[in-house]
Amino acid sequence: MVSFPDTRDSLILKIADAENARAWEEFTRLYQPVVYRLARRRGFQDADAEELVQEVMLAVARAVEGWVPDPVRGKFRVWMHRIARNLMINFLTRRKHQVWGTGDSGMQRLLEAECDPGSAVSQMFEVEYHREMLRCAAERVRGDVKDNTWQAFWLSAIEDLPALEVARRLGMTIGSVYIARSRVMARLRDEVRRMQESQETAAEVQP
Repeated sequence: MVSFPDTRDSLILKIADAENARAWEEFTRLYQPVVYRLARRRGFQDADAEELVQEVMLAVARAVEGWVPDPVRGKFRVWMHRIARNLMINFLTRRKHQVWGTGDSGMQRLLEAECDPGSAVSQMFEVEYHREMLRCAAERVRGDVKDNTWQAFWLSAIEDLPALEVARRLGMTIGSVYIARSRVMARLRDEVRRMQESQETAAEVQP
């Protein structure tokens, strides 16, 4: 998941703090592909999907400016996730390209709504969200391990090749292939856990 600082400042996007800027960049990096893929799966053409991405991000940014601490709504990152999710589902369901301001009553109802977790779009959102989170984790882990180690994991775990074949291709022993696969999978689990926990433990920004 994205690392979002829990803050008491209602204008988080206007705070000239490098950590907040990076948090927003990470948020858009994670959610933009999710919105795009969902739109494409719902029948949007490429240009329309790209437009939808920008509209959802703009609506989220505007909503953030109106955010105030609220124990009922929960932490900032939970609130942010819900906004993005609800907006995407609403846009994709209605297939309308509409940008709302934070004062719009329709927006307020949307932010407070709980989307049906059993709906097709809601389920697709969760699948794409976790897929993108895993992709981000894999991107980070791959840069930290040796190429042979990553290839052993990829060929055996993702492409489902027999360990003997992987060992032959990479010039490794079968035991080394199993060890490499196990290590990378453990690193991926740790990275996903770290991304999730970072949302809960990120330092608050003083107003």
